Amino acid sequence: MRRRTLLSAGVAAGAAAFVRPGAANAAALVRPGAVNAATYTGYAMAYFTESPTMAAASYNLHLAVSSDGLNWTPLNQNRPVADPTSGSGGLRDPFLLRKQDGTFVVLATDLNGTDWAYQSQYLHVWDSADLRTFTNYRLLKVHNLATHAWAPEAVWDAARGQYAIVYSSVVGGHNVLMVSYTTDFRTATTGQVFFDPGYDAIDGNFVTVGGVNYMYYKNNTNSTLLGTRSSSFNPGSFSVYTGAIGPGRGVEAPQIVKSNTANTWHMWGDTWSPNGRFFCWQSTNVPGGSWSLLNDRAYTQPLNSKHLGITPITAGELSGLTSQFGTPAWRRLKSYNFPDRYVRHASNAARIDVYPFDPYQDQLWTLVPGLASSSGVSFRSVNYPSMYLRHSNYALVLAADDGTATFRADATFTQVAGLADSSWSSFRSYNFPDRYVRHSNYVLRIDPVSTATERQDATFRVGY
Repeated sequence: MRRRTLLSAGVAAGAAAFVRPGAANAAALVRPGAVNAATYTGYAMAYFTESPTMAAASYNLHLAVSSDGLNWTPLNQNRPVADPTSGSGGLRDPFLLRKQDGTFVVLATDLNGTDWAYQSQYLHVWDSADLRTFTNYRLLKVHNLATHAWAPEAVWDAARGQYAIVYSSVVGGHNVLMVSYTTDFRTATTGQVFFDPGYDAIDGNFVTVGGVNYMYYKNNTNSTLLGTRSSSFNPGSFSVYTGAIGPGRGVEAPQIVKSNTANTWHMWGDTWSPNGRFFCWQSTNVPGGSWSLLNDRAYTQPLNSKHLGITPITAGELSGLTSQFGTPAWRRLKSYNFPDRYVRHASNAARIDVYPFDPYQDQLWTLVPGLASSSGVSFRSVNYPSMYLRHSNYALVLAADDGTATFRADATFTQVAGLADSSWSSFRSYNFPDRYVRHSNYVLRIDPVSTATERQDATFRVGY
């Protein structure tokens, strides 16, 4: 979230919540709890949503799942799974923690939207046995200062026998990372300064490697990420050990998660503006502070997602979540050689544009059996469901089905293995089978494909 240093009093009060139907070393970061880490086969992500014009703004709890930790499937059609009802009535920065007993707790900032003047001493909290239901909603007070409590995360401090809740508040005229301790997430100690580099610092995220604790945070003065480390979780014990990390534009909300299958770590970061763009770095050497920025081709974030929180989950939890909430009825198509761009319609023309954009629904497609042959596919617009992609003079356009055989043939494509990457997809025209859907100057058309560049132009990832 984008934050400014503002000092004003704010108080929130607890209340019951509406939850949508259906809806060890001595100082180690607790992820396993009662579940052995080797049993994890997937990941769950918590987030809220925004888009460039705020058309997608939803300050509620959203969930997505992934089997590889890189490509994500929104649950519940990308609608919320739980709604905060107390305090501001909205949340930002949700975080998932698997507790010592193997169940989960959800923490989130008490802030509905972008009213940065709103100051709350409280956090939103839910309990969950399986991330399928969310119970015991409450507000948790973490300090008595006339300022906010932003972007909470928690770790188990075995030396204290308590969970450390770390969040950002203003002390001495700038944001610092504060800590409050709890055993039950119902009451917590009054906050104390945990880390203060002498400038505005927010968004602390923890991971433990080889018995050493690492905390990454955002330098809020220049919107870069920095890594710190400590042999304990004691306040004041963390020291910076990396240089500034960034993608060449403002980034915040670091979130580090280890691969379930390899000695590889991924660190996610979020752009601070409402644009909602994620970046992802990879490392096999967290102690060395070495991170490589991944190409957008390697990962796909949930639609309109902001400020993620990730936890590994078991196969049973993964299947239970998808069974409970379902997967989206729509799909998105990512360009292979311009992977920051997605297929959309704009003024009835089909093209690839840089994500994110509004109307965000322009990039959502229902893949239905081909209108001319059920062995093929047709692309029906989600926000104009009577209209389909068809070719006209070899250009792809969005048009209403006129019921003719010509329209049905023009709107039908055969999905084949990607011409540039067989794990992706290409689409061959039904009635001009020597031509494939490709982009040219970002506009979609059907053309014969022969060169390496043309094969890349004609390759897309069908995902969410």
